[in-house]
Amino acid sequence: MSTGELAASLRTWRDRTDPAEVGMAVNAPRRAPGLRREELALLAGISIDYVVRLEQGRTRTPSAQVCAALARALRLSDAEQAHLFRLAGHAPDLGRISRRIPSGVRRILDALHDSPVGVLDATWTLIAWNPLYAALMGDPSATDPRGRSTLRRLFATGEADDRVRHTPEERDALARSLVADLRGSTSRYPHDPELSALVADLYAGSRWFADLWDSGVVAGHQQSHKTVVHPEVGEVELDCDTLTTVEDDLRLLVFTPTPGSDARGRLDLLATLGTQSMQVSPSPRG
Repeated sequence: MSTGELAASLRTWRDRTDPAEVGMAVNAPRRAPGLRREELALLAGISIDYVVRLEQGRTRTPSAQVCAALARALRLSDAEQAHLFRLAGHAPDLGRISRRIPSGVRRILDALHDSPVGVLDATWTLIAWNPLYAALMGDPSATDPRGRSTLRRLFATGEADDRVRHTPEERDALARSLVADLRGSTSRYPHDPELSALVADLYAGSRWFADLWDSGVVAGHQQSHKTVVHPEVGEVELDCDTLTTVEDDLRLLVFTPTPGSDARGRLDLLATLGTQSMQVSPSPRG
């Protein structure tokens, strides 16, 4: 990896990014165009010191999660994002899970502003979201990537999210479906160390997971029902459809109001109350 080229590219991309286009308030004249370092750090969910070290070439191995966060914050094109990943030592590898957020997926996140949308990789770890998702579920940037693992939370606590309540039948169906999907991922990414570690950890730590894994079922996960208990707007009844991208094998979770419920009104209220200060960005820690 060329730390000098990585540093120069990050500075160039930051300087050209219009603060207003990425949701940053511009209340006074700026001495220089583009984002400030502290604004990039906020959007990407990493520390200002880490941004400084990256731009000075003093950090050699930014993670794939950090690269994805920077690409999203800087609105990089697909070609630029691929260049960033290569500079950081994450060349494409068909045996490894992609955590790249294509520009088309970013456009979907921006366009579906009235629906909560989360983006997960093939290990069912949340890597990007829109403001309404953060308002509904709680801001994911407060947790590290391990804490954003749907499977780790489900088999450790019995729920995939702190605010979600399933019936026992819904919970069991969700667990069966996610484990069957995860098993399919192991054949597509046989050399991905994070996937192997996840399966090993869950198998050793949860008899529930081990029994489902030993069943050998392989299937995709497509739809589920969720009741989200929000501290301000109360219970929100939602249907969750899972859309899978072809090239990067990402899962887009799109939440829509359950027919016959009052969820639309609650989401509209939540959009007014809960997204004023939230940024649209995946936010792994540096």
